[in-house]
Amino acid sequence: MAQIAIQLPDGSKREYPAGVTSMEIAQSIGEGLARQTVAAKVDGELVDVQKEIVKDAQVELITLSSDEGLEVYRHTAAHVMAQAVKDLFGKDVQVTIGPAVKDGFYYDFYCENHTFTPEDFERIEARMKEVIKENLPIVRSEMSSDDAIALFKEMGEDFKVELIEDLGADTVSLYRQGDFVDLCRGPHLPSTGKLKAFKLTSVAGAYWRGDEKREMLQRIYATAFPDKKQLKKHLERLEEARKRDHRKLGRELDLFSFSEEAGAGLVIWHPKGAMLRTVIEDFERREHLRRGYDIVQGPQILRTDLWKTSGHYENYRENMYFTEVDEQGFGIKPMNCLAHMLIYKSKMRSYRDLPQRYFELGTVHRHEKSGVLHGLTRVRGFTQDDAHILCAPEQLDGEIKGVLSFVQDVMGIFGFEFEMELSTRPEKSIGSDEDWTRATDALLGALKDTGLPYDINEGDGAFYGPKIDIKLKDALDRYWQCATIQCDFTLPERFDLNYVGTDGEKHRPVMVHRVILGSIERFIGILIEHFSGNFPLWISPVQAVVINVTDSQLEYTQKVTDHLRNAGVRVQSDVRNEKLGFKIREAQMQKIPYMLVIGDKEMEQGTVTPRFRNGDNLEPMTPEQFCKFVQEESTKYH
Repeated sequence: MAQIAIQLPDGSKREYPAGVTSMEIAQSIGEGLARQTVAAKVDGELVDVQKEIVKDAQVELITLSSDEGLEVYRHTAAHVMAQAVKDLFGKDVQVTIGPAVKDGFYYDFYCENHTFTPEDFERIEARMKEVIKENLPIVRSEMSSDDAIALFKEMGEDFKVELIEDLGADTVSLYRQGDFVDLCRGPHLPSTGKLKAFKLTSVAGAYWRGDEKREMLQRIYATAFPDKKQLKKHLERLEEARKRDHRKLGRELDLFSFSEEAGAGLVIWHPKGAMLRTVIEDFERREHLRRGYDIVQGPQILRTDLWKTSGHYENYRENMYFTEVDEQGFGIKPMNCLAHMLIYKSKMRSYRDLPQRYFELGTVHRHEKSGVLHGLTRVRGFTQDDAHILCAPEQLDGEIKGVLSFVQDVMGIFGFEFEMELSTRPEKSIGSDEDWTRATDALLGALKDTGLPYDINEGDGAFYGPKIDIKLKDALDRYWQCATIQCDFTLPERFDLNYVGTDGEKHRPVMVHRVILGSIERFIGILIEHFSGNFPLWISPVQAVVINVTDSQLEYTQKVTDHLRNAGVRVQSDVRNEKLGFKIREAQMQKIPYMLVIGDKEMEQGTVTPRFRNGDNLEPMTPEQFCKFVQEESTKYH
């Protein structure tokens, strides 16, 4: 039998008979490796472990310890879940797609006669366990598209038929396990018995292909892990995430609400929520002024012609809202950059005027599909801590590094670790190759000089320039996109922005688009979950509540409350005719940092007794001393 040469990632080469599988290669290296191998890359192509290799190749074994291996594992679990649902609900349900996603997988089903609920999960999981126990071989086959269309039509799987027709390929691949067959690119585990631990977690609605005009599907979310210990740990983290859900805490702490009467994705801020964002926005203004930014403000709507000049109309209009005034078209701004360029262009600039740093807490509106709206983290109207820096090309490196330093400082104040990635030119973009290269090199050079670690995210830049995306890590080790730094040579060109250089000639500035927190709404949602509503003293919307024991302390309670408020402490009083323990528990439920208990002793001595929300008591002190204490504790953070 002919021999072929297999090169492994470590550079070593081994010879095997032609037709060897990647599983056989793994077994020849060690049984432990074979047990962990779930797929392979053969000359860069991800394939099943059973696929025969018939010529010399580079082979990388994919194990469960890798992200790709876990994705194969979970995608197989999605097929097992789909099989279980079909077995239980028969022709009443059609299968659509079932990908692996971060922390799990889902499958979308079309079912007119039954609405899935968590009560169905036990039955579905029981059937999945039976399919796993049967250890059904998972077999890949290829079929002409015409034959596959005929097969799925006979099965009544209209969504699969549509997928095949849209692919426009001569052949498609199918995967079969027992009587269940599905259209899929693969790869998959070799058999259903390889699955060990899984759990169905939730159900939600989703439109077919994300189109609000198409069929409404039912999406069952689930997760799967190689062992029960990992699954248990993940489920515990999910339970903690449910407890911290900002939508739940937002209601309980009376921070914000949504109303269908107002419109989906539009936040209504209640007094405490509005105070929280005011504290954060005031902090942002101080920090920007300290770093040489000028505060500016642009209009909410601008003429459509301006959005055409910028390229937004061509590349972004599906996310915009438009209106007409005096027979002229206007676009409600989804971004703040246009007004900032008009400010720059309002007079001639010299090289001595650069850089110009414009900062705006700008409210924008974007048309997000209703299916992706999610509390504060995905809304249609939000405020960005948006800034645009217009500078000479030779100043660009220093300005990018200045923003990176700004991000580090702010994330340190809020206690967040973060990761960074450089997102490069997308398929849909404007500007010359030369400008994109200059912009990408500028961001890359600044990252390298700072020594901060980063990844490359190919093809995910903005349509007008590459960007550095900063993802912060919260208390549950989840990553959130917040800060971003975008380098743009294109819009200054389109808007004919200039400055007079040292040579007396006109030159083109470069523009840096950047946010630090990003969407204020989104950042507050992250903060709520990160701190579980137990905000640090300096940003807590209510820092203290003054509680009387009996009505005899009413006058002194009001006096203390007024003194604290006049001193800048965010304070409330609770003088209801309720027991002290009840009022303390309620203040703790509201996660107010300090309760100032006033009884006869405190009234006689002119003091208060602060009690922290965790139950710890401080020594009695005067209202003046407490005000100083709050001030000192707050300034520790920034």
